[in-house]
Order: sequence, then C-alpha cells, then structure tokens
Amino acid sequence: MAQQRSKLKRSLGLWAIVGLGLGYMTPTVVFDTFGIVSIQTDGVVPLAYLVAMVVMAFTAISYGKMVRVFPSAGSSYTYTRETMHPGLGFLVGWSALLDYLLLPMVNALIIRIYMEAMVPDVPGWIWVVLYVAVITGVNLWSMASTSRLNSILVVFEITMIVVFVVLATMRLSEGVGQGTIFTLEPLFHQGVEPVAVLTGATVVCFSFIGFDAITMYTEEAKDQKTMPRAILLTLVIGGGIFFVAGWFGQSVFPNVDNFQVTDDTLPEMALYVGGQVFQLVFVAAAFAATVASGLASHASVSRLLLVMGRNGVMRPQRLFSYVHPRFHTPTFAVVVVGAVSLLAITPSLELVSSMINFGALIAFTFVNLSVIAYFVFRQKKYKTGKDIFSYIVLPLLGAGLTSVLWAFLHADALIAGGVWLGLGIIYLAFLTKGFRRNIGDFALEEAPDGGDDDGAVGDGSVADTLLAQGAAEPDRIH
Repeated sequence: MAQQRSKLKRSLGLWAIVGLGLGYMTPTVVFDTFGIVSIQTDGVVPLAYLVAMVVMAFTAISYGKMVRVFPSAGSSYTYTRETMHPGLGFLVGWSALLDYLLLPMVNALIIRIYMEAMVPDVPGWIWVVLYVAVITGVNLWSMASTSRLNSILVVFEITMIVVFVVLATMRLSEGVGQGTIFTLEPLFHQGVEPVAVLTGATVVCFSFIGFDAITMYTEEAKDQKTMPRAILLTLVIGGGIFFVAGWFGQSVFPNVDNFQVTDDTLPEMALYVGGQVFQLVFVAAAFAATVASGLASHASVSRLLLVMGRNGVMRPQRLFSYVHPRFHTPTFAVVVVGAVSLLAITPSLELVSSMINFGALIAFTFVNLSVIAYFVFRQKKYKTGKDIFSYIVLPLLGAGLTSVLWAFLHADALIAGGVWLGLGIIYLAFLTKGFRRNIGDFALEEAPDGGDDDGAVGDGSVADTLLAQGAAEPDRIH
C-alpha cells in the first residue's frame, strides 16, 4: 500500500490570493521605472500601462480557462504537460523556473542595495542572509502566515500610493506640471509615436507578472472556483494602480528634465510632491513592496517545484514532493528557493534582471497554446461562433501579442534563456535515458485521497482531480 503523504492546506480566500498577486507585482515599481518609461514613450507613461494591461488581458483569460480545467499548482507547466506532451511541459516548467527562481533573488538584491545605502559600514552579505532567513522562515511556517504578512505590506504600499495621488493633486492645483488632472496630455500629445508607446509597453508589461503566478496557489484556495476571478482581479486592480499612479506622476512631471537620476525616480518624485518626511515614508513603502514581492514569489516558485517533484521531473523526487505534516508547506522546495536567493550576495541587479523575462514569455505563450490544444483538439469545441471566438481567436490574440514582447526582449535575456533551456534539454535527456523513456511515467505512485478534514489537498494528480470533479463530461468544462 502506498504511504500516506502530507498535503497542502486550503487556507486562502479570494482576497488573500489577490493580495499575493499584487504583492508579487510590486505596485510601487511604477515610480521606480517612471523616468525610463517616460523617456521611451515621449511622456505618456499611463498609456504604456494601459496598452500593456490590454496585452496581458488575453493571456489572463487563457489562464482563467485552464485553471478551471486543471486545478493544479503547476500552472503553465501542468497545462502544457496535460494538453500537449509531458516532455514539452517539462521544458515549459523548466523555462519558467528561470523567471520564478530569479525573482526572489532580485528582491534580495534590492534589499541589499537599500541596506548598503542606509548602513554602508555593514557588509552587504549580512543583509542578504538575514532577509533570506526571514522570508524562508515565514514561507516554511505556513501559507496563512505568508499571506497575512504579505497583506499587511501590500495595504501599506497601496495606502502610500493613495497619499502620493492626494499630494500630487495638491501640487497640480498649485499650477505645477500640467496644472490640472483634467488633461489628456498624459495619454496623448503632439510628437508621440506609436512605436515609442509599444516600446514602453514592452518594458512595463513585465510589471504585470504576478497575475499568472497566483495560479500556483490553486491547491491552497479555499474554493478553487474563485481562481479565474482572482486572476482577472489581480490584473485589473494592479493595472488600475499602475495607470492612476502613472497618470498623476506624468501630470506632475510632464518630462524628466528636473530629475537628477532617471533610472530610479521614486525618491525624487516623493520628495517633490511631499517633502522629506513623505520621501522617507514612501521609500519605506517601496522597501515593504520588495519584501511583499519576496514573500509571494518565494511561495509561488516553491509550489511549482513541488508539482514538478510530484511528477518525478525534479530530483530527488521524494524531497521536492515533500509537504510538512504540520505546516502543510513544501519544505524542501522552500529551502531550495532560499538557497538560490543567497546568491544575491555578489551579483549586480542589472545582470540578474536581464535574465528573468525569458521564462515568463515561455509560460504566457504556452498557456495560450494550451487553450487551443485542449478545447479545440481534445474537446472539439470549434463548431460554433462562440467556441471559435473563445478557444481560437482569444488565445491566438494572446499568443500573438506575446510574440510582440518576444521581439523587444533584451539580447541578454535571450542568451541566458537559451542557455538555461539548453541545460533543461540535457537534463531531460538524462531523465529519459536519451529520450527512450516516457517522462509522463515518473509521477509518484501514491494516489490522492481528495483532501482531509482540515482542508488539505492531495498531490494534485490532474487525472484523478478531474475524475473527482466529474470532468469526464467535456461539456461541463468551460
């Protein structure tokens, strides 16, 4: 008889999941990148965010469709594995790991930079070790504790953004910048070129990464049916914050002529609209946003590693698939992510940041393609106009718009992503003994029991979960 294993626990409500998504997205990033995007778009930052949100919306719709069909924490990895081929699913999951594993390290790097600036006499590695220890410890303790701390930090940073908007309104009423919020200048003015807007949109699109990562919490949602709604809410709320903050920022600062540093304009924007006290508080909000992103990104990637461990494609299999019997967290996977984050002791932010977008675009592309693979080729849903629009047109638009982002991806990201993908192919060849074995046969033998009395869920075997839901009737899946 198979040994009973511990399971993830269903402890997250709708707004807890949305909060984790917003924490992952880091809303204050709009102020950090404002100078760069303003230069690239000729002064229409909010338009760039609006275009980016529309681009991401098509992919968000595809995520919503697939999370209903495959309620697993594996996200794009699971969708591709189950609708196309286990080997291709592995390569998608492996590629996504480049993005998901590096983001916690980026947050650790940012914290190190903050602390080195404030306390230059203390070696930077000490801050990295302390930060990673805290984030790893919270993620090990429970998903509920991770969510609660994340929610506190997200509420604080959003509150400070609201205060910024109020102060910016006061400055505008004094005749600063545009002198009014009732102007279309932040959206369009003479000299703005569509190509410039698209270039800016490709930069800010990556600020939306987070709406997809919440699919990793599917097995911990109190009601998995809320996941599609959580995905869209995260995208719309996050996009709304970006748009409003960008609008008021662009209204007060029509150009970047007055900034001493355009690579990170947040401190100067806060100083200009609210003085030194507000600047201090606003920088603290940015610090809190980084910690929130660290919590959420650490939690999400550990769930991906857990699912890949359960499916036997991450070794040692038993360690990656292990869930602590008391805390209901993927212990080994959480510790591995913490160990990777410690690499933030030495690299530069520019070096690591250039590598993280490759995996996200792989995930976005294949989530859209998986909709077509499942609904059109598996379920034969192409006989009505509604089916064609929902399962062919929309995902093709999502994949097509994602291809635009591919065209603007930095060369360093393509090189790093290509090398990482190559390593994945080599690893896949090793697992399958030269591609002679079926990678789909590696899953752990224990069958899930559908959950226990405390709301925990099993190992997320897609076939068993769908059978339990009555998904053998294709027309019930929408």
